[in-house]
Amino acid sequence: MALGKSAAIVIGSFPLGESDRLVTFYSRDFGKIRGVAKAARRMRSRFGSALELGTLGELVFFDTGRSELVRVDHFDITRPFQRVREDLERLAQAAWIIECVARLTAERDRHVALFGLLVRALRALDGSRKPTRVAICFGVRCIEVLGHRPRLDACVECGRVYPFPRPALGAGGLVCEACARGGGDTLPIAPTTIGAFERLRALSWDEALALPLGRAEAELSVLLEAQVAGLIGHSTRAAKFLREVQRLSPAADERA
Repeated sequence: MALGKSAAIVIGSFPLGESDRLVTFYSRDFGKIRGVAKAARRMRSRFGSALELGTLGELVFFDTGRSELVRVDHFDITRPFQRVREDLERLAQAAWIIECVARLTAERDRHVALFGLLVRALRALDGSRKPTRVAICFGVRCIEVLGHRPRLDACVECGRVYPFPRPALGAGGLVCEACARGGGDTLPIAPTTIGAFERLRALSWDEALALPLGRAEAELSVLLEAQVAGLIGHSTRAAKFLREVQRLSPAADERA
């Protein structure tokens, strides 16, 4: 039985049996891991509140090699990101960020850069940064880190070099007007949004969080969700939650 240790973030948690919990972690050293936390749902569980979604901690587990599931020995909280849980807008954006990691990664596929990006995003949400901007900066980098960078210098269908009139974004990148008419799911994208996407990709994390985006910000959010949905085959669950939060409190992000 192998012992594993790593910094990790809880990215999923579900009841299992009468008292156990099935927990999914994204770890720095092992990638995505699923494990059983015995008696985690009991009143006096040794895990306490450590298995809340988005918690950063030090994970210790045992791997028998006979199952995809490991046995979670303990998970010591490093940072709970409490402010994220106290604000619906921050929680909704954190849920989208975490779902991206959960859905776009395979089990035991280690991505140290993605783990670092996830930690930076949750820290930013736990601070004073605007939640929508944090999610956008994460989404731009997440897609790139995992090898899904959209092509923005030419039409992915015919190779026509950008700029061209009425660009749209399809699977894999930009599509010119003629190719967009030929079928397939595409979304119109403004040239200013294309430029903003490129700048966000090139800047450092802190510079990207501070970059003025204006109207491009809302379009970037829609386009990033469309890109992720295209990769996983359906819309994210967090997107529906986020839309409901914004419907109930449309000014929440502006106040953050």
